[in-house]
Amino acid sequence: MLPKIYNTYFLAIIATIGGMLFGFDISSMSAIIGTPQYVSYFDNPHGIIQGAIGSALAAGSVVGSLFAGPLSDKIGRRDAIFVGCLFWLLGTAIQVACTGFGMLIGGRIINGICVGITSSQVPVYLAEIAKKEKRGSIIVIQQLAIEWGILFMFFIGYGCSFITGPASFRTAWGCQFIPAVILMLGIPFLPRSPRWLAKVGRTKQAIEVLALIQADGNIEDALVVAEWEEITTVLALEREGVKGWRKFFKNGMWRRTLAGMSVQAWQQMSGANVMTYYVVYVFQMAGLTGNINLISSGVQYALFVVFTGIVFFFIDSTGRRPLLIFGAIGMGICQFVVGGVLGSYGTYVPNGVGGNLNVIVSVSGSPSHVVIAFSYLLIIVYALTLAPVAWVYAAEVWSLETRATGMALAAVANWLFNFALGLFVPPAFATISWKTFIIFGVLCFGAAVQAYFTYPETANKSLEEIEIMFSKGGPKPWKTKVGESRLDAEIELVRARKFSVATAGAPEKALGYSENEYAVNSHHTGM
Repeated sequence: MLPKIYNTYFLAIIATIGGMLFGFDISSMSAIIGTPQYVSYFDNPHGIIQGAIGSALAAGSVVGSLFAGPLSDKIGRRDAIFVGCLFWLLGTAIQVACTGFGMLIGGRIINGICVGITSSQVPVYLAEIAKKEKRGSIIVIQQLAIEWGILFMFFIGYGCSFITGPASFRTAWGCQFIPAVILMLGIPFLPRSPRWLAKVGRTKQAIEVLALIQADGNIEDALVVAEWEEITTVLALEREGVKGWRKFFKNGMWRRTLAGMSVQAWQQMSGANVMTYYVVYVFQMAGLTGNINLISSGVQYALFVVFTGIVFFFIDSTGRRPLLIFGAIGMGICQFVVGGVLGSYGTYVPNGVGGNLNVIVSVSGSPSHVVIAFSYLLIIVYALTLAPVAWVYAAEVWSLETRATGMALAAVANWLFNFALGLFVPPAFATISWKTFIIFGVLCFGAAVQAYFTYPETANKSLEEIEIMFSKGGPKPWKTKVGESRLDAEIELVRARKFSVATAGAPEKALGYSENEYAVNSHHTGM
């Protein structure tokens, strides 16, 4: 058995390579769709054909997300991520060997199955191992990994654009093997989630892993004892509740289901991923062509990384609600500006800008500078708000019994809208053109309204006490604030108990562990 590493930041860096796979796949298209090698080999795909190629990843991700929850509950979060990597290797091999857009779509669908598994279960794993006061920043690493993947792959694609013939995009797509292999080599060094171990009855290991992650292995630490008591209390109550799919809607659970799924849907409906998938098209509308277009698109991805890196430092102090509400408003304004400028100053090009039938409007001069500037600003606001916070919030709102499948449902919502938008945007650009941005602007303001009225604040609260925020008698979302955690009070109670109860001979009982909970289960091996 390989040794395990319990530093949460190391665990997050390894696990979130799963997010990097998603980023690699995004740029595997966005850096290549404008190159003459791609256009020539696939016979200038446009409209619904290019939409199908672009959205194939999301279609596979829906499938992957649907069985990710049951798979994760059965074999654990860590091992489910490993299984996802196997699909990635197969899908990448098919893409590298493709002889037409049919094989390309098939390979991207299989890659999507992997992304569906990793995008839903990596946040679950990170949420279940992180301390409450660091949970947001830990899960933000997932979004950072996605963006580093986008950036790395974009410039790999840019470099490969100088290779002549089909070897150009085949070489770029072949580089997708690298992060998957690194992730597969790193997974055996990760411990299992202590909450999953508790869920499946492997109590001794759950306590030990919890202690190793939270207190350097000290099972008598007050935080470990208090958190374990919360886990077991909540788990016992959940197991007495509704079974099957009804548990996602009964007894107030519909509030969490609505929050988890809608925050992921709004992340897509904000329209920011139009800039990540089809930024080359948007910049063509602004008059940028060739290498200038590709380099300008790469600058956008660099901004993405930098500003998500900034949110890492304040997401747990600022909270989730302000970032979701004001982020959506800021993005909506940017969408309106881009759409308004293209609509007011754009010139109709019926044969497509530079022959690209997906781009039928063009601006030049000062209006083009405004389009470029607000496209960048849109990505900056997105990187600071909805991009990372949607993943954090969706991973936090579920109970232990529902978290793996619940996060999978949230990811399904993300990928369904990702698929729909990937399919819709190229034909939308080719038909309603600038009005596409106006639609996204309206949707952004809709996201802000829902976030204000239905999303309670979850920052600096334990996963177990977040359940109270969504309960029938819980506080109104707009009255909730960062912190105010009851776990802190429970830690103090445990510390007081250590001084008032004799612990000789049975320290675990005095600290809240029963003899059965800490019994050695010889048939359970491996963490």
